[in-house]
Amino acid sequence: MPKSASRRTQPNERSIEQAYALAKEQYAALGVKSDIAVRLCLETAISVHCWQADDVAGLETKPEGLSLGGIQATGNYPGAARTGDEIRQDFDAAAALIPGKLRFNLHASYAETGNQVVDRDAIQPKHFTGWLQWARERGYGLDFNPTFFAHPLAESGITLAHQDAAIREFWVEHGRACRRIARSFAKDLGPSVCNIWIPDGMKDSTVDRWSPRERLVESLDAVLDGRMTGVIDAVESKLFGIGCEDYTVGSHEFYLLYALSRGVVLCYDLGHFHPTESVADKLSSTMQFIDHILVHVSRGIRWDSDHVALFNDDVRALCQEAVRGKVINRIYWSLDFFDAGINRLGAWVVGTRALRKGLLYALLEPTPLLAAAEAEGRGADKLALLERCRELPFGAVWDYACLKAGVPVGVGWLPEMQAYEKQVLAKRA
Repeated sequence: MPKSASRRTQPNERSIEQAYALAKEQYAALGVKSDIAVRLCLETAISVHCWQADDVAGLETKPEGLSLGGIQATGNYPGAARTGDEIRQDFDAAAALIPGKLRFNLHASYAETGNQVVDRDAIQPKHFTGWLQWARERGYGLDFNPTFFAHPLAESGITLAHQDAAIREFWVEHGRACRRIARSFAKDLGPSVCNIWIPDGMKDSTVDRWSPRERLVESLDAVLDGRMTGVIDAVESKLFGIGCEDYTVGSHEFYLLYALSRGVVLCYDLGHFHPTESVADKLSSTMQFIDHILVHVSRGIRWDSDHVALFNDDVRALCQEAVRGKVINRIYWSLDFFDAGINRLGAWVVGTRALRKGLLYALLEPTPLLAAAEAEGRGADKLALLERCRELPFGAVWDYACLKAGVPVGVGWLPEMQAYEKQVLAKRA
């Protein structure tokens, strides 16, 4: 059951509250209302991705003899989910360890069609009724993603930008089908973000960079023709990937201008840029012109490796910019990582709690004091205040937020994860 069904009694609850009371005084000295920060942090919805549970394998019933893997996930840790029921069971266990409001994010390849082979262009809302019922019972909104990979018509690495009109039309119809599915979610659960990412690109020394982008514009326009009530359409760029090291059709510039010209949401994935490039820095530019953006929080190491998100500089900077610019509610917060080398439930918990920490850390910053010092040319004051922020007892506030949310404090969730591994995950073949 969801964590809201019962509130945990923490073994050190009194000391957590005492530590928070002291921390609250120190933040208040800088004009920060920590109670409000905790509330806003917990109320901000984070959309958690289904594909961490099974290494992006998906649930499709495939034609006999055809094996279609998902995007490459490294590692062979035991216990990967094999069915929709197991994914849902695993996420129920993870959600009980994560503070704050959650949503759930599905890929089209997680359609549950029984033993029936249903190709991507023919999927329907009925193939996701199990997900819808589960989300309704738990109070989750559902987000959605077309799956433009792991399919015979994606073997070339080109989908919506393909030279073959028939292949393009197949993928256009897949995109349309996915928007209809997102609309069915929205009717029941509220707005659904439907995010388009494609792998299209070329490996080496591309000569014609024009034609694929012209075809992509045409295909995207066909997919997104006509607004659907409750569907929040988004497009996601990428710098490069395996097999498209030289040229990515859907580059940052392409999708930035496409989103602006078509009135759709732009998605920033933290791993889809150069390692020294700051996604946080892009917010104050992009959001002058685009009302909402979607962020996929992941952690790249040397390349877009989709490591589990941590409470690191990138996450903190992203959240700080959102709070400083007062756009935290204009961002759809989402996660996109997958690690087959560690306990998958633990990956969910670590990554989601990391983003939640980033939001709380940013909400506890004395932004008015910092901005005033900067505007008045008091550079030393600003640096001193930033240093003071790093010294403040953030951990005490985070522990209190977990206490308020009824989830384990600190690493108190590890025994529950370990017990679930022994009782459930270890028994999977």
